[in-house]
Amino acid sequence: MKYEIPLVRPYFDSEELEEIKKVLDSGWVTQGPKVKEFEDKITDYLGVKHAIAVTNCTSALHLALISIGVKRGDEVLVADFTFPATGHAVLYCGAKPVFVDVDLKTYNINPELIEEKINDKTKAIIPVHTFGQPAEMDKIMEIAEEYNLKVIEDAACALGARYKNKYAGTIGDIGCFSFHARKGITTGEGGMVVTNNKDLAEKIRNLSVFGMISAWDREKSDELIIPKFTDMGYNYKMSDITAAVGVAQLRKLYKIVKRKRELAGYWDDKLEEIELIEPPYVSENVLHVYQAYVALVDKRINRNKLIEKLMEKGIQTQIGTYASHIQPVYNSKDKCPNSLEIFNRSLALPIYYMLGEEDIDMAAMHLKKVLEDLK
Repeated sequence: MKYEIPLVRPYFDSEELEEIKKVLDSGWVTQGPKVKEFEDKITDYLGVKHAIAVTNCTSALHLALISIGVKRGDEVLVADFTFPATGHAVLYCGAKPVFVDVDLKTYNINPELIEEKINDKTKAIIPVHTFGQPAEMDKIMEIAEEYNLKVIEDAACALGARYKNKYAGTIGDIGCFSFHARKGITTGEGGMVVTNNKDLAEKIRNLSVFGMISAWDREKSDELIIPKFTDMGYNYKMSDITAAVGVAQLRKLYKIVKRKRELAGYWDDKLEEIELIEPPYVSENVLHVYQAYVALVDKRINRNKLIEKLMEKGIQTQIGTYASHIQPVYNSKDKCPNSLEIFNRSLALPIYYMLGEEDIDMAAMHLKKVLEDLK
């Protein structure tokens, strides 16, 4: 269906085409110099020592977990309100995701509920920076240090977000980012693993290319290199064509975030004038990058019916994300009532770089009318 106002739209211009042309003209289109350029630009931007470009954030999380030794029989604490890729990455390792409930205001993992889930099998914590708002990392890191646990930040939605002036994804042991089409900047599909730990970085890089030396590293050598496969790695490498889009997109990150924060403020003002819906809460100590603008509808409103009615008006909205513990694949006995409530009440509203205030005015007008009809 074609929407008059879509939920999201990526922002591309001639810069992406120019970068892709450079790669095509070079004759080297798989993982190579453009991936290295993209990785270097990410390390410079975030101020980290190592970045490894991969196929998506799911593979980033998988590699991160393997690199810290998560294996069958282990448990990993996971923020419950998240796209199931987070929990799936734990399953890929043969481990068990243990879901921790979230704060009803921030949608992020509640640090006060973490310790009760820790046992002898627990190896790591995965906080999710939900929709681009960083989790309460100081408390999470304190708990991790006390119990000798690793912290893998699921920063899929949070490139550019800051927690107390530290970039999301750079605070824990490893950070994982996404460049999916709905993220702040996009390469269509793509991901990045970042860390300051050299040993972890080397292991992740090796595992991302079948457990061998990459073709580009072999290409640069003056000698014949026949690689040895030292580990059971994966084909998780990013191509230079994908990285070319990433290089161009990264130059746009600042203005994209700036514009989306302006639009979020405009949405906030509009929702204050509308009954039966609450604008998203933002913590004082963070910079929220609004990968998505996710409000909460009143409990009396059928959120799914609201989405359908707005669809009829040409306005695309969507659920926020998922309460992981209720997904059948996990067979979980965890109880996360806040996550479940947010799952049932959250509404993602249109927000993207080219969206105009007049578009929000129209969407808000229809939203107000539909809410009144549904109450």
